[in-house]
Amino acid sequence: MSASFAHPPIGFGPGSAPPEGEDGLQYLAMPSGVSVYAAHLPEIDDPERVRPALAFLEGLRDMAGQWGPGRSLLLKRDGLDAASRAVVDDALGEGEVSVLLDDAAGRIEVQETVFAGIWTLRALSPDAAQPAREQMEIGAFPRAVLARAFPARPAPVPDIATLATGGVVNALAILTELLDRSAAWRPGCAAHVVNLSLLPHTPEDLELIASVLGRGGVTILSRGYGNCRIEATATPHVWRVRYFNSMDTLILDTIEVAEVPEIACAAPEDITDSAARLAEICAALAGGDA
Repeated sequence: MSASFAHPPIGFGPGSAPPEGEDGLQYLAMPSGVSVYAAHLPEIDDPERVRPALAFLEGLRDMAGQWGPGRSLLLKRDGLDAASRAVVDDALGEGEVSVLLDDAAGRIEVQETVFAGIWTLRALSPDAAQPAREQMEIGAFPRAVLARAFPARPAPVPDIATLATGGVVNALAILTELLDRSAAWRPGCAAHVVNLSLLPHTPEDLELIASVLGRGGVTILSRGYGNCRIEATATPHVWRVRYFNSMDTLILDTIEVAEVPEIACAAPEDITDSAARLAEICAALAGGDA
């Protein structure tokens, strides 16, 4: 026999709650702490050796305080000895964005510090006998990399209508859109994104797109909850941007027409915050050196 709707289920309604003094509902404990930024200070055994490093960091702090949107400020670090370099590297740490530029003119290795918008650059000459040149740059993204991201003389645009082969479905339309946007790009233009993950395409489409766009000399890796891999093509201002989850599975595949994809750049407010945090580091080191 089915239960009557006139009688509520046992355990519900008035009188079903346990009396005071008896064990009631057991709630999960709520989070009691929140992770916040805490400045990392290098361990200094000899205060004397921190002075050159502190002077360098104070110069970097002053430059960061003078930075404004659209600017790019440089500070050479070739003059630091090994001990001072170690202190500076320890204080600045490593951030989420790394960049590699490799072309006929040489190689540039870039690592963002834990202070967003403050970058460490290391330039290597094709001549192995030449020493590496190192400098810091303060800006949304390193200008030296952008200056060499794409070929100085791009290859002529092919007649893409003649490139269709078996299996090609959407590549011609996608390439027409990207090449038109590339030719029309000017400084200040908003980014234009083609989301391949939302468009029907075949492996032959991807092969043709990659072949026509070519390969540039810049690779960017932005690490966060997952990874974002950005590669310059040989077509001016066209970037391949792919997002991977923590299991290294591709979750978003895009092509972007822009000066540089925004995910690789530091925002102005981030750089302002970095200047303030770097000032805290300098003050703490100066206090420990006193």
